[in-house]
Amino acid sequence: MSAQLIFDLAPLGATVSYSDGTPRPPERFRKKLAAWENRNSGGRLIRKVPARTAGSAVLAACITLHEGDYGGQGVVVLTVHRSFSVFVVTQCPAIGSVRILSRAGEDGELLHLADNRAAAEAWLTSHRYPGAIQDAVTADEVAASAVEGRAAA
Repeated sequence: MSAQLIFDLAPLGATVSYSDGTPRPPERFRKKLAAWENRNSGGRLIRKVPARTAGSAVLAACITLHEGDYGGQGVVVLTVHRSFSVFVVTQCPAIGSVRILSRAGEDGELLHLADNRAAAEAWLTSHRYPGAIQDAVTADEVAASAVEGRAAA
């Protein structure tokens, strides 16, 4: 679930976990384990702050998790909170632009976004990526994004 969905759907008090998908290193690698635990943890959802403006700057919405309290003998010395920004799409590719992808399929990476088919051909000629494909942005794709709420506001 994305930070946006957590912001929209999860109630305060919900337990949220996050992970980067890497396997946990063995206990004997203390530094690697500490770094892994920093990227793979969780906590209780304690705060949701909507997007706001401060002068001319726009501050993104964010969620805050309470990850734990540390101390001893009933005295809390340290409280750990972690905040995550909620990202929004600010601009979608224009209809008629052409994405140049590293390969076909879902694991293809965007190499370049060209304004039109001719610009895409010129870019491919000068950069020579073997196996690269062209994928045109269609009106149907942009309309589907708007219906699903993914389009820029």
